[in-house]
Amino acid sequence: MSLRAPKGVGLAWQPENPALLGRAGSVASAKASSSSKSRGALFRVKGGVARHSMDFPHKNKEMDSCSSQDREDVSSKRSTTSPCLPGIIYPPTTTVGKSTNIFWQECMVKKQDREAMLGQKGCVVWITGLSASGKSTLACALDHALLSRGKLSYVLDGDNLRHGLNNNLGFSAEDRAENIRRVGEVAKLFADAGLICIASFISPYRKDRDSCRQLLPAGDFIEVYLKVPLSVCEKRDPKGLYKLARAGKIKGFTGIDDPYEEPHNCEIVMEIDDGAVPTPSEMADTVISFLEQEGYLPAKQNSNNCSGVHTNIDCEG
Repeated sequence: MSLRAPKGVGLAWQPENPALLGRAGSVASAKASSSSKSRGALFRVKGGVARHSMDFPHKNKEMDSCSSQDREDVSSKRSTTSPCLPGIIYPPTTTVGKSTNIFWQECMVKKQDREAMLGQKGCVVWITGLSASGKSTLACALDHALLSRGKLSYVLDGDNLRHGLNNNLGFSAEDRAENIRRVGEVAKLFADAGLICIASFISPYRKDRDSCRQLLPAGDFIEVYLKVPLSVCEKRDPKGLYKLARAGKIKGFTGIDDPYEEPHNCEIVMEIDDGAVPTPSEMADTVISFLEQEGYLPAKQNSNNCSGVHTNIDCEG
């Protein structure tokens, strides 16, 4: 039976365990008497079961005796019990940044449930390096390789996000930091959804990358550093940006007049070996092997491997 209240009157829930506050489970498991008396009633949750405790009058003495100051105190302090309506519990609120009076809403479906359904563990593969080091190429090859295995991933690309979410940000140090902060929060949500989130960003400042790492549980942030020399990246220059930077037409370009801070303790380093540049499929293989070893992907059972990924993409991103 659904729980109803008179028009303009809400139902109040009071679990014996305060941890049930705001949790959908406390409502989903609620049961009420089918008697007509339960309509328009105030309910108290005991042990996850909603029980009728009193008829909810449109007007009662306790409400009449509650002063306007009491009501203001309830609104401003969000106290756990109301002086106006004894037994009503308000969920605890908090302030984060400029957001006030906010409450974290828990849901019945958890990250582990989504991971079990997908057959993988959610995480963030953060690819960092100079412009033209091959970040976007690796991200797309890895995304394709995962799809070929029946696994769900999504690529967050630096330029792509600047077309929308971050189109109000420039390339000053402050804007770069905010750009990465936003991306870190989005990547965290993808990982919580059980996806393998592949973030491809120059992300030149170490502290910004480390801040993103701190958003996730230990081990769920996998930093991949494409250690390609500036001379190689500049020689590639697929977008002509290095030429513009050298000509002074682009200011604050990473590697030219703005620094790139190498990772100190990244999980994977890709670099040129004796002048040989690894192919996109080889780089994807390396990341997938790491994901398997760390338990984010189940070991593949058949003979197919990532070498089947299309590699007709120049290593430029």
